[in-house]
Amino acid sequence: MIDLERIQIASFDCYGTLIDWESGILAALAPFRKRYGLRETDNEILEQYAALEAVMESGEYLSYRDVLRGVMRGFSQRAGVPEDELELDLLVDSLPEWPAFPDTVEALQRLQEHFRLGIISNTDDDLFADTAQTLEIEFDFVVTAEQVRSYKPDINNFRHAMDVFGIPKESWLHVAQSRYHDVAPARSLGVATVWINRRAGRNGDGATAASTARADAEFPSLGAFADWVDASG
Repeated sequence: MIDLERIQIASFDCYGTLIDWESGILAALAPFRKRYGLRETDNEILEQYAALEAVMESGEYLSYRDVLRGVMRGFSQRAGVPEDELELDLLVDSLPEWPAFPDTVEALQRLQEHFRLGIISNTDDDLFADTAQTLEIEFDFVVTAEQVRSYKPDINNFRHAMDVFGIPKESWLHVAQSRYHDVAPARSLGVATVWINRRAGRNGDGATAASTARADAEFPSLGAFADWVDASG
C-alpha cells in the first residue's frame, strides 16, 4: 500500500507516461516506412525501436539526440537505405511534436494540488524544454539523462534525483509506464512506484523493453491515478 500522506514529491517518466511517444514515433516514421517499403506492423516497428534504443543507451554516454540518430541509422540499415539518403535527424526533429496523452495535462494539474512534481527522463535538457511546452506544467524538479550522464534503468539516475529532491525515499513516489526503465530501479532503492499501464489490452511491450517488475499500484491511465489520489485526499 502507498501511504499518500507521507508523499511530498511525485516524479514522472516523461516519454511513454506523459507523452504518447509511440504515436509520435510511428507518425515520424510513416513516410520513411512508405518510401522504403517496410512491411513490419506498427508493433514490430516499436519493438525494433526499443531494441535499437537499448543498444544506443547501454554503452558510453551519448546525448539523446545521438541516441535517436543511432536508432534511425539502425532502421536505415535494415531498410537498405543508401548512405546519401540517410535522414538521421528524422526522430530528433519530430520529438517536439510528440503529443501528450489526452489525460496528461488535466491529471498533472490535479496532482499538482497534492504534491510537488518532478521529471526523471531519458532525454536532453533542451529536448525536454520543448516537450514541457506541450505539458503546460511548471515542474518543481527536472532530472535528465544529460545531467546524470547515464540512462535509466541505471540506478544513478534515481540516486541523483533523490539528491536533487532532498527528501527521504519514504516521501517520494515515482510514476511511470516503463517497468524496465523506471519501476525496477526505483523499487530497488525502496521508492514507492505506480505503473501507468498505457498498453493495457494490447499485445507486447511496444517501444519499451520488457520487464516483470511489480509496482506498488497499477492504473490504466494518468487520469485514473489522479482520480485515486483525489479520492484518497
